[in-house]
Amino acid sequence: MPTLSVVMPVFNEKTTIVEIVKRVRDAPYEKEIIIVDDASTDGTREILEQLAEASDITLLQHEKNRGKGAALRTGICVASGDVTIIQDADLEYDPFDYPKILNPILLGKADVVYGSRFIGGQSHRVFYFWHSVGNKFLTLLSNALTGLNLTDMETCYKAFKTEIIKSVDLKEDRFGFEPEITAKLAQMRLRIYEVGISYSGRTYDEGKKIGWKDGVRAIWCIFKYNLTRT
Repeated sequence: MPTLSVVMPVFNEKTTIVEIVKRVRDAPYEKEIIIVDDASTDGTREILEQLAEASDITLLQHEKNRGKGAALRTGICVASGDVTIIQDADLEYDPFDYPKILNPILLGKADVVYGSRFIGGQSHRVFYFWHSVGNKFLTLLSNALTGLNLTDMETCYKAFKTEIIKSVDLKEDRFGFEPEITAKLAQMRLRIYEVGISYSGRTYDEGKKIGWKDGVRAIWCIFKYNLTRT
């Protein structure tokens, strides 16, 4: 049975971190959980240090907040499973969906799988209208330059054969990771699949962090990484 590396960037998620770790543990597959604390200041780090006493968790720590992309680079570097999946530390994405996400890879059909919030019959919490418009616009713009036909480029749930994601030279420190990795995977001409997933989005009051500046950066990254081989 293939092994799974779950890479989880974390910043100030003390209210959800224990529950999401439990859900990841309860998900199928033999797995290692690689948690990268991106200099949390709300007590998350202390909780993580307790959780990391378990043998299935590898805890890596940034002394300065560097962003999701930087945390993912740190975690991917130590991934040792056959397949690597990205897992946010909030409760928006459900590890119960791991089997459907990994299935195309395990069947030998795909090298990379994106979990889409916009296809399939899975339940999802109602989006902010402008967030939905923004996500779809960024995906459309990305598709126009990559030649892919994704429905959700900005999704957290991306699974890769580990040797593939380790071979990608990633540079973006924040949420620009999503358009960057998509552009670079498209340039590699890999077999990319997409499956529908459930989604329980949260509000800014509940801790959502991405903002309009990240959207502007995403547009810049779409052009930058698709028009150059940086």
